[in-house]
Amino acid sequence: MRKRTDWLLVLVTVAIFLLTGHCPSPTAGSAPLFDGAAAYRHVQAQCALGFRPTGSPAGWATGDYIISHLEQHGWAVETQVFTYRDTPVRNIIGRLGEGPVVILGAHYDTRRSADQEDSDAPVLGANDGASGVAVLLELARTLDPRRLRHQVWLAFFDAEDNGGLDGWEWCVGSSYMAARLHVFPVAVIVVDMVGDADQQIHFEGNSDPALQMQLWQIAADLGYADSFIPTYRWTMLDDHVPFAQRSIPAVDIIDFDYPYWHTTQDTLDKVSGASLERVGRVLEVFLEGGP
Repeated sequence: MRKRTDWLLVLVTVAIFLLTGHCPSPTAGSAPLFDGAAAYRHVQAQCALGFRPTGSPAGWATGDYIISHLEQHGWAVETQVFTYRDTPVRNIIGRLGEGPVVILGAHYDTRRSADQEDSDAPVLGANDGASGVAVLLELARTLDPRRLRHQVWLAFFDAEDNGGLDGWEWCVGSSYMAARLHVFPVAVIVVDMVGDADQQIHFEGNSDPALQMQLWQIAADLGYADSFIPTYRWTMLDDHVPFAQRSIPAVDIIDFDYPYWHTTQDTLDKVSGASLERVGRVLEVFLEGGP
C-alpha cells in the first residue's frame, strides 16, 4: 500500500506540472515564489479578451476572471457594484490574513480612446491595466498566509482609465472604495504600468515618502536598483490619491516612462515577465517580512 501511495503522489505531481507549469511544494512549510512567467500569462489572458473598458462585456469578463483566480487560491472575495454615468462599475476585493489592513491595488479597465495617437481607436492595455492585475493575481497564488503580518486586500479597481473622455473623471472605482472604507489601512500600494520591458520606476510625487523609501530599499536589497530608481520624476493622479486624501499612507508604483501610454501600441510585446517579477518580489518581501 505504501508503494502504491508513493506512485500515486508521483503521478499527481507530474499531472500538476504538465497542467500548470508548477510543481507542488515538496514540504509543508514552503510556499512558491512569485513567478514572472506565470504573471505574464495573466497579461496574455486579459489581452485575449480584447479591449476591456468599463461597462463592456470584455471588461465584465475580466472581472469574472479575477474573481475565479482569487477564489481558486482561497481568498475571500467581495464586490462593489455601482453605476457611474449610466455605466455599470465593479470593484473587486480579495482578502487574506489577519491584523491591520494593507491594500494592494490595480485597475483592470482599459481606456476606450487611444487619444495620444488615434482617438477613434481603443487601447488594448497590456501594460496600462493588465500588468498591475497580473502582479496582484500572481501574488494571490504565492503569498503565504502563515507569513503575512497584516490582513491583505487585493483591490481591483474599475473605471480608472477613461478620465477626460465625455466628462468622465479619473479613478472612479478607487474613489468609490476609499470613500466607503470601514477600516483605516496602514498602507495602500497601487501598481500601475509596471510591466514595461525597459523598466524605470521612479519615486512619485503624491506618494508617502517613508513607505516609498521602504519599498525602494527592499528593491535595492533584492538587486533591483536599476529598475527602482530613488529619485522623483513624476507626480501622478492615480488610484492611490483617493486614499492619500484620507491621510492613509499610499504609494504609486508606476513606470510612466512608457512611450506607448494611451496608444494602440500598448500590446503584449511591450511587457516583460522579468519586470512583473521584480515588482511582485518587492511586494512579496514587504508583506511577508523576509527575503
